[in-house]
Amino acid sequence: MATGRVTPRAASCVGRSFCGPLFQEFTVIDSKLRIVYMGTPDFAVPPLQAMIAEGYVPVAVVTAPDRKGGRGQLLRPSAVKQAAQAEGIDVLQPESLKELGFVDTLHALDIDLIVVVAFKILPPEVYTMAKNGAFNLHASLLPAFRGAAPIQRALMAGVETTGVTTFFLKPLVDTGDMILQERLGVGPNETGGELHDRLSVLGANAVVETIRRIEANNVDPTPQDDRNASPAPKIFKDDMRIDWNLPAMQVHDHIRALSPYPAAWTTLDDDTLKLLRAETVNDFDSDAQSGAVLEAERRLVVACRTGAIEIIELQPRGKRPMNAAAFLNGRIVSVGDTFI
Repeated sequence: MATGRVTPRAASCVGRSFCGPLFQEFTVIDSKLRIVYMGTPDFAVPPLQAMIAEGYVPVAVVTAPDRKGGRGQLLRPSAVKQAAQAEGIDVLQPESLKELGFVDTLHALDIDLIVVVAFKILPPEVYTMAKNGAFNLHASLLPAFRGAAPIQRALMAGVETTGVTTFFLKPLVDTGDMILQERLGVGPNETGGELHDRLSVLGANAVVETIRRIEANNVDPTPQDDRNASPAPKIFKDDMRIDWNLPAMQVHDHIRALSPYPAAWTTLDDDTLKLLRAETVNDFDSDAQSGAVLEAERRLVVACRTGAIEIIELQPRGKRPMNAAAFLNGRIVSVGDTFI
């Protein structure tokens, strides 16, 4: 086993309980594991980089095909593809994970382990081919928040603690035996974007530790208790709309869960507004209808079924995000106007 030092990469200080470099000093392992890494979005980049820093360099990375996006609709590679190419790692981009050519390519790689982070559902013919199995990193404390949107759904539920789980894959999504879990506290005003970044860093450590345990044959998988399971289904447009008939705390949690993307939305005089930050307020005792504007001068306060929220940051259609004061300077909003 060789030791070495990896230069720290800066990581932004987000939330309330993490601040520091993403990677510090490592023991670089001369690993003989042949690993294939599968992932696509930003969330999957820190785990890949942590693996490489620890000497667990994948023999190949599997990610989504390049997609058109942005102005000009140019083809754009995924965040994971860019990270893999920067390290000179071969990248596979099948349209379907059941393509015979893709499956044959994986077989030819003689895989020991498959690591999955924020990727598609793998068919059995893929996840069963690795000698030591395939594990997934999930952004919740399973069996809570099984599904495509665990971070947003956890914040919508107002959790004070969340974390990450690694588990072996099995046919039913997010139900496999757990390998390890890491926990962290959630700030009362923390947004989905902020929590996403912290969980990605936490997940990077969990992925490396899981590989260590598998390599050392030191894994004692724990079955999930389905009685404690809760769903975290994909977020659709209707899920993003703010229900002003909820209590203020639930409206607040809804807004922060979806910030900055895809963003909670509401309408005012038929104009669609995205709300990005809000706080509950306790200095209004009103019997106004839900969604009614209670103050629109120094600040923008809106009634909920019980209590009220102050809108801190919002984004009108076609414009950049702005604070409430800037919004009120450019638009007439009166007490009694109603968000729907």
